[in-house]
Parts: sequence; structure tokens; C-alpha cells
Amino acid sequence: MQSYRTLGVSLTLVAVAACSGTPQRAGRPAGVRGDDAANALYARLDTDSRRYEAGLALARSGDTGQAQSEMKAALDDLRAAATTCATTRDCDQQRFVAGFDNLLREGIGSRSDLAVEGDTAASTPEATGEAGESSPVVTSLPQLNRSVALLKGRELGDVIALNGPVKAALEEWLTQYRPNLIVAWENYQYLRFQMWPEYEKAGLPEALLFGMLAKESGGKVHAVSRSGASGPLQFMYATGLRFGLGTIDGFDQRFDPRLSARANAAYINEQLAIFNNNLELVIGAYNGGEGAMQRRAGRGENAQSFWSPDVYASVSQETREYVPMVLAAAWLFMHPERYNLQFPKITAKPGSITLKHAASIAELTVCLGQDGNQHDGWFRTLRNLNPQLDPQQSEPVGARIVVPEQLEKTYQRDCADGRWQQLAAELHAAVVPTPAPVALTQASTRVSTKAKDRTYVVRKGDTLAAIARKGGGCSGVREIAVANGLRGPHFAIKPGQTLKIPECRR
Repeated sequence: MQSYRTLGVSLTLVAVAACSGTPQRAGRPAGVRGDDAANALYARLDTDSRRYEAGLALARSGDTGQAQSEMKAALDDLRAAATTCATTRDCDQQRFVAGFDNLLREGIGSRSDLAVEGDTAASTPEATGEAGESSPVVTSLPQLNRSVALLKGRELGDVIALNGPVKAALEEWLTQYRPNLIVAWENYQYLRFQMWPEYEKAGLPEALLFGMLAKESGGKVHAVSRSGASGPLQFMYATGLRFGLGTIDGFDQRFDPRLSARANAAYINEQLAIFNNNLELVIGAYNGGEGAMQRRAGRGENAQSFWSPDVYASVSQETREYVPMVLAAAWLFMHPERYNLQFPKITAKPGSITLKHAASIAELTVCLGQDGNQHDGWFRTLRNLNPQLDPQQSEPVGARIVVPEQLEKTYQRDCADGRWQQLAAELHAAVVPTPAPVALTQASTRVSTKAKDRTYVVRKGDTLAAIARKGGGCSGVREIAVANGLRGPHFAIKPGQTLKIPECRR
């Protein structure tokens, strides 16, 4: 992720991708062993990289004519070497991906890099957009931002065109995970007014926000992983606290879309400074931990590319899959037309209603039906927009509920009064009988001994599910919640709180 990535490298990568299936150059001697030929190509990569860097130095000193000549010659030969590698036995294309990635990073902060090709207009968001592309990113991204250079400009597309892991991730999003991608898009459209401004203020691209949201939670604000990561951007408890996400009046702020986007942006910017604006390393650190990533890739100007074979092979399989999936989702967010992908049009302007009858989110969902062609109903959207509310808890008359603006008239028509409001209230008031425990019905044949409830003091990072697992007994999340008067859906707890842990009865 840089301010001014070299346009010449970008154009060369396009050519590399286009020519990846061409035969080797006729000049290579017949009968040369694959490993010898690969080593020769690696030597050319090193030589051409040094020549390109020398051209950059000339450009920065003002000698743009000589710089253009040197850089063009280096890139021409590097393109040919990368093309030949694709059809050479034992040649590792990943080394060329890492090499190109490193060259793209050489131009940080230098306006002269753009002038080498004589096309400064191509650096603007408007110029780099493809005709017919309709993603909101095309008109939203700030000009010449260091993040835009990777995610809005040509560079990411060129790396993707050459990069096997990201191409494989694109296929996954477009096949078995296509429904997940569409749902993430729909959820994000309703949350965008809360989340995108936080990213925009931080100078980060919207595509990155969507890529992380799609991979982390699919836009489900109340998502909780098995490890305890929570919220739309899946913060662990300790990391959330580090970036200002605490528990206020029993509400875990990791579930707040706006605050979680702000915290995520702060994390990304912090790690970009540590990893010398290397976005792939930052995404990998978000998944696998910044300490682990620093040990594998280094930091500062010495940080290696994530795609470097040594780094790529050393991270976990989960991180090797996570980074390409985030990048691929970000790329599809910007360029759906290139992949025969069509995101649905969503009318997502925010609005609000004031309750005329006490009602829960569940009741509102029933009476709102599918008005507005929301094929799955409005439950997920209403929960996402009102994350602090228990969806089963009735809210009082006069309470303000955030809804998509289009539902304001629907509420007045169908939910302020009338049969749908009455039906929703009737269904919500239904009582499900709870059978007595088997132990009580067999009292004549069993002797019941009552054990004392245990207690547990909550520590940082604990979740109710984790505490239930630690207990190793009969008490699950629901039993502990009932014993301590905790409300769903997230059963908020805080460090230092003492919980009663019901014991098994026998």
C-alpha cells in the first residue's frame, strides 16, 4: 500500500498476465536442465530489479529522460523473464510475484515515478476506473491515497492477474461462496452509512473494509466465533479494548458497526506503519497476530513481501487462505463486471420509527413482512441497525428504532396498528411449556442431593461460552445466563464480575 506506485510496473504486469501462456523465447538452448534455466531467470529478476531501482533514482534526481529509458529496458526484460518462468520446469512464479510486489513499493512518496511514463492523469481515481463499472468505490475513494494505490489503482489487479492464491480465492467467491458474498454485500449496504465514514476519515479504501467484513462476519453484526472474536469485524476482547471497544451499560461495543469500523481502521493504520505500508502483511497480522507476522516477515523497510516464498510458507494455512480471500473480495467489490458478477441494487438510506405500541425487533419483523422485496425479511437488517437491543425484548412506546427509510411508511401502514401488528404481538406472546426435569418425575426411585452453586470471577477476554466450557459440567450458556440474570443475545459480562455457575443435580 503506497502513495505513488510505479505505473510502468503496473502496465508490465498486465502484459505478463496476458502473455503467461506464450511459449518460451526461441533463444534458450535446448536440453538445459529445468533448475539451471530457473536459476538463470532468477538472476535476470535480480539484475532487472537493480536496473529498475537505478532508474527510479534517476527519476527522483530529475533526469526523467534517462530514467524512462533504464526503467523501460529493465521492465521489458523482466516481463520476458516472468513470461518464460510460467513455462519453465522448476521455476517458482511466486518469486516473480514477490519481485514485482517489491518493485511496486520502491516508488513510495515520489511523484516523479508517475512522470516517467508521461501519464500523470492515470493516477486519478477517475482515470483508473473502467468504463461501465458501477461500484460506489469508483466515486468515493480519495485521490492519490496510499491505500488507493493498491486497491483502487491498477496495481492490485495486476498482482491478482499473476497471483495464483488470489485467483483461486476469486474462484471460491464466485462459486461456493457466491451466496455469502451477495449476503455480505446486502448487509453492508445497510451498514455503510455507519461504517464507511470511519474508514474514509482514516484514509482507507472502502474496498478493504468490505473485503474484511465479507470474510470476517458476512456483515452479521452479532457474529461470535468459537474463539470469542465478536462483531462485524471480529475483534478479540483484548484487541478490542486496545482500540477503544469496551462494555458500556452491559453492551459490548465490538457489536457496534460504527465503533468497530473505527477500531479496525485504527488497527490497519497502526500496522501499516509497522509493516512499511505492506497491506498483505497487515491483513495477515489481523488474522494471525502482529507479533507472529513480524517474526516471519520482519518490520519497517526490511519487511519482506507476504508473497515471498519464505514468508508465505511459514504462516498458518488459515492465514494463507485469509489474505487472498480478503483481497479477492475487495477486488470483486470494485470490479464485479469483470467477473460476470452482479450485486443487487439496494435502497439503503437510513431512517427511523417511533413505536406507537410496545414491540420487539422480532414483532416488527413479522409485521413488516417482505415489503421492499427483502426476500429474507427484515430481521437481520433490524438487528444490525439496532445492535444494542435484545431482539426478543419488548421496547416501550415512544422508543426510537433505526430502520431503512423505505420502512417508515410500511410501519405506519402495517405495524402502528391493525391485524399485522396484532398477529405479531400474538405470536410473540406464545408460551412454550417447559417439561419438568426427569430427575423430579422419578423422585420415588432416586434420591436427589442438592449441590451448592460454584462461583467464577470473569477475566479479560472471557465469554460466557468459554466459561461454560471451562466448567466441564452440566451448565451451558443458557443455564449460567439464567442464574445470573444475563440478557441475550450476547450475554454481556465484564472483568471482575462474579458469576454463579449452577452445579449438576443428581
